[in-house]
Amino acid sequence: MENNERVLSDRKKQILKAIVDAHIAGGEPVGSKVLQQQISCSSATIRNEMAELEEMGYLEQPHASAGRVPSELGYRFYVDTLVEHYAMTAREIAQINQVLKTKMSELDQILATASSLASNLTNYTGFALKPRAREITVTKYEAIYIAPGQFVLVMVADDGSVKTRNVKLDLSIDSASVARLATVLKQHLVGCRASEITLPIIMTMEQAMAEDAALIGPVVKLIYETVSESDRGDLKVTGVDRLLQYPEYSDARELKGLLGALEQKNDLMDMISTAAADKPHGVVIGSEASVKEMNNSTVVFKTIVKDGKSVGAIGVIGPLRMDYARVLATLDGLTGNIADLLSDTAALPEGDSDRDEEQNKER
Repeated sequence: MENNERVLSDRKKQILKAIVDAHIAGGEPVGSKVLQQQISCSSATIRNEMAELEEMGYLEQPHASAGRVPSELGYRFYVDTLVEHYAMTAREIAQINQVLKTKMSELDQILATASSLASNLTNYTGFALKPRAREITVTKYEAIYIAPGQFVLVMVADDGSVKTRNVKLDLSIDSASVARLATVLKQHLVGCRASEITLPIIMTMEQAMAEDAALIGPVVKLIYETVSESDRGDLKVTGVDRLLQYPEYSDARELKGLLGALEQKNDLMDMISTAAADKPHGVVIGSEASVKEMNNSTVVFKTIVKDGKSVGAIGVIGPLRMDYARVLATLDGLTGNIADLLSDTAALPEGDSDRDEEQNKER
């Protein structure tokens, strides 16, 4: 990219940025007449610069008589070099704060909410990635009595996530039984991986529970399933119907392939996880994607970090002509707010109220 930056003059950069911005806003090829309103040089000069940008691979001309549209290389250069900072409005920041300000007990719930918010705020398809993890252990167990035969099991994992399970059993269970169960779990299963919960440990726990030994079997099964489920990771996708708003997805066969990739999840999870390992803020444009069904789309994401460790990622999927500045700012706001929630720190800073007022007038 450094070589390309040396080749492009300031005027070429200005023209390329204007074309990308105009194409993102309108979705149509951009001609020299549109650019002449923004760039102080002749129409002939602009046309010559556009032709050179096309020869260099930054622009494409869909039809002989049409204007130009950005190529993948053009979008990549725009994202890496030309995209401007997007200042989130007070309204957008308030919406994030309002939805996420209540401390949620499970990371899964936070990610699902953030995926929906990302989709709503950007008008693209949102997703939340819970990465595949190493085999986790539970560092704390609590059991809360609800009613005869019913209690809530709370498990705090060593990655900071919290799992709660509502347990209903056809057994004679009172508050004393539930309290004793919590003690036994703490004594025998704290720090144990799923693979380390052996039959001798289960038998020892049953002996410790005495007349309530029948509790141990179903509870241990639930713990095993929960810990194993946490290992697999997950990808939550929201706002898939928003893709239909963009003409880029009008081809039924291509759209079906993309929807299939979103439904299958695994290949997309692998792609995002691999990209996230390289950098916490990723933009995968078109054919850069390892999932061929994503070759006409852009995937933008940002990881969520807690205690120096990635615990998930929030992102959006949309056409190549994505509003990159707004998407990047939105994901920064979301992930920053989530990191604050996870560490019990303050909410997002105040937005640009003057700019918010101006945009509200425009709307």
